[in-house]
Amino acid sequence: MKLKELEIQLLALTPTEKAEAIQILTKTLTSGSPAIQKTPGVVGGDACIGSTRIPVWGLVSLRRQGASDAHILEGYPHLTAADLVNAWAYAEAYAEEIETALREEDAA
Repeated sequence: MKLKELEIQLLALTPTEKAEAIQILTKTLTSGSPAIQKTPGVVGGDACIGSTRIPVWGLVSLRRQGASDAHILEGYPHLTAADLVNAWAYAEAYAEEIETALREEDAA
């Protein structure tokens, strides 16, 4: 399959399917934990960057406050650009979950 054909197929995916495709690709590039994890008892079970305690909603909050990806990576030097791609894809695919987490954090 040529890249152009793959691009057409990827663009036709739903946000959830895109997030799953990104996670599959990330697994082939990195050896280790899944890109996004939910672990009971860790950050309230919220979705976090794999093997960290950094919640996706926290990164979304930073972005909404105007932080660029470069700025976020400076603040979290152990994260990679792929981690942010996964976070943004997850946030898009599970928008209601992220919105709920942000509302709960604001209320706390």
